[in-house]
Amino acid sequence: MIIEIDFNSTEAIYIQLRNQIVYGIATARFKEGDSLPSVRALAEEIGINMHTVNKAYTVLRQEGFVQMDRRRGAVIAVNADKLMALGEIDTELHKLLAKASCRGISRDEIHAMIDDIYEEYGGI
Repeated sequence: MIIEIDFNSTEAIYIQLRNQIVYGIATARFKEGDSLPSVRALAEEIGINMHTVNKAYTVLRQEGFVQMDRRRGAVIAVNADKLMALGEIDTELHKLLAKASCRGISRDEIHAMIDDIYEEYGGI
């Protein structure tokens, strides 16, 4: 598993780890039913504390990206609750678009950025 952590970033390591896994799901590097490495194995591979990996896995579980299985550990299980996801995205988009508006970023620039990002995910 290739996870890139920036140890100089101000962003918490568990958030970086969570974001890398979500990005992996979005780009089909990780698929529904795939098992993630054990907490211990991933912590050793990256060189971080096991509690940090555990916290990232807990956040992913709470957000509906993984389920915990006694035999297989953390398993990719994208939450099918589309309405809940749309509500969360709506909230985040309001924040981001307000910031963009304050910075003078145009609708066309936002749309171009969204199109580029969606291309990264296979044009979903």
